[in-house]
Amino acid sequence: MTIEERTARLTVLIDPRKKAVFERLCAEEDLTPSQVVRRLIREYIEKKRGVPWKPQDVPRSGAGPAKSPRRAR
Repeated sequence: MTIEERTARLTVLIDPRKKAVFERLCAEEDLTPSQVVRRLIREYIEKKRGVPWKPQDVPRSGAGPAKSPRRAR
């Protein structure tokens, strides 16, 4: 299995109205919301790094997965 075939879940909380509009716009382009989000993330990575994304790219050392912020009690 290649790196691009592996998946990880990303949970995002958004306003239900934005979600409905987003899903409708995706459907108009015959794309799933996941496809659009993956494209947006790839474009963001390329913009910030200044180089095209390659599937074999890995995070810099010490840049492991982000930890969930703790909620104030």
